[in-house]
Amino acid sequence: MDTLEVTTDVRVPPGEAYAFLEDFPGYARYSKYLESVRQHGDGGPGTEYELTFSWWKLSQTFRSRVTDTEAPSRIDWEVLGTLNASGQWLVEETADGCRVSLVVTYDSGSARGVLDLPVFASFDWVAQRVVEKIAEEGERVVERVVADLEGQRRNVDLDVETR
Repeated sequence: MDTLEVTTDVRVPPGEAYAFLEDFPGYARYSKYLESVRQHGDGGPGTEYELTFSWWKLSQTFRSRVTDTEAPSRIDWEVLGTLNASGQWLVEETADGCRVSLVVTYDSGSARGVLDLPVFASFDWVAQRVVEKIAEEGERVVERVVADLEGQRRNVDLDVETR
């Protein structure tokens, strides 16, 4: 399993950041590759989302579920089906607001057989590109979330860790 963690400080109270992150269908406006989000539920544990991603010659819809929440500090989720991925948004209070982290844990090999690859496209080549895009996308989403939460764009210090 691989893990990507993107963390930054946001100048708003934890409750405000949490409420913003809880609006999962709104994420589509932050993502370059997330085309749409359809929500089935009230946003709490058990809520499922259909997420349609497009990149290169691939377009795929995945279904995820909120597995647990602890307002205003944590939202846990998992991808349903054969793709092995899960994650969480973490919100911690700081002196100037809060620290927000997006943590995604995934097994890129679990996508084998899930993706409808074009002829002559190597799974390993596509998997490596997707991992790179996941890291880029994590950074982009966090930067855009901070801009909306604070009401203006600023240079955001991101701590990006992969393991």
